[in-house]
Amino acid sequence: MRAKADGENIRRRAQEDISKAHKFAIESFAESLVPVKDSLEMGLKVEAPTVESIKEGVEMTLKQLNAAFEKNRLMEINPQQGDKLDPMKHQAISMVPADQEANTIVTVLQKGYTIADRLLRPALVTVAQAK
Repeated sequence: MRAKADGENIRRRAQEDISKAHKFAIESFAESLVPVKDSLEMGLKVEAPTVESIKEGVEMTLKQLNAAFEKNRLMEINPQQGDKLDPMKHQAISMVPADQEANTIVTVLQKGYTIADRLLRPALVTVAQAK
């Protein structure tokens, strides 16, 4: 009876741990984003904003957001013109005539992202058409 009760307690604790892990899985990421939200709110409270002060505030907030992304292993996929199309990271939206090798990237329409080496969103690109 005691062994059965111990087994039941271990199973229940394991289920609680799994439940807590799911519930608080994004806690670290959320902690990283709170300062970004604070900065945006402070920027909106400025009495007489100038273009320069707004630009400076946005740049500083973007740095905070980039730091939060790096800390939580959320990485940008930003291919360069001429890079070979990688279907595991890029999504070709269209093929356009270009003076470069076929199936190479001509333009990036939207950056992609990976999280912990797993694709979150592919980069949207246009690629060179075969001649």
